[in-house]
Amino acid sequence: MATTVKKRKAAPKRKPVKKTTATEKAPATKKKKEALKDLSVTYDQFKEFEGQRYTGMKVGKSHKWYYDKGEWHETKITPDLWEIAYAVTKRRAGKAPPGSGVPVGTAYHWYIFAHQNVRKLNADDYTTSMTGLKFKLAHKRADSEKWSVSAHTQRKHLVAFLQELIKQLEQEPIPVEFDYNGKTYKGEAIPITQTCLDGVCTKLDVILNDEPTGIIRYLKSGWKIDNTPDKKFVQAIGQSILQWYNKK
Repeated sequence: MATTVKKRKAAPKRKPVKKTTATEKAPATKKKKEALKDLSVTYDQFKEFEGQRYTGMKVGKSHKWYYDKGEWHETKITPDLWEIAYAVTKRRAGKAPPGSGVPVGTAYHWYIFAHQNVRKLNADDYTTSMTGLKFKLAHKRADSEKWSVSAHTQRKHLVAFLQELIKQLEQEPIPVEFDYNGKTYKGEAIPITQTCLDGVCTKLDVILNDEPTGIIRYLKSGWKIDNTPDKKFVQAIGQSILQWYNKK
């Protein structure tokens, strides 16, 4: 009896893997270096905001920092006034892009205006959070011993900003009222005038049920309040503000 032998099919030929040469890698590396170079250049380029020229990070961008264990000292001056001193190292959440930012040694003088919300937990511990604004009075470059403006000019700028802040606080705030999760919230939203255009403001300081809530800001993705994870609650605040603007 004849035996039929089946021929095995030849294995398909594999296509040779093309090795990436150093010459082919060069364009990608070059593009990355050019992007980093552009980043450092754009940081120092002059920009404009409402007629004011400035350098540094573009208006609207944001940073996230972590604060190390700091020291807060306070001394009571009057029944309602305290002197405070605070020192701490802050660390960026993530890493700064190479070539961005100012040189090591650069210094700044800011003036901070903020709500500090505190709640006692036990005999020794309190929760604490702050929301507000900080205003740049001066800076000192890493290769210089002089500040950008004198102490006298810094004081003039601070007076002008405080006067603007007083006008802002004296204006009639936007009433806010809504129900959320079975609770009624009533309060006000104080427009931050530097963010207003044609009577509409994109950032407002919100106080609900007599307690500071934070600064709400309008973005393309919707309304946002830092350190307030409940997005639906924030959108409810924003919707109440929009309703007021639409009635104007």
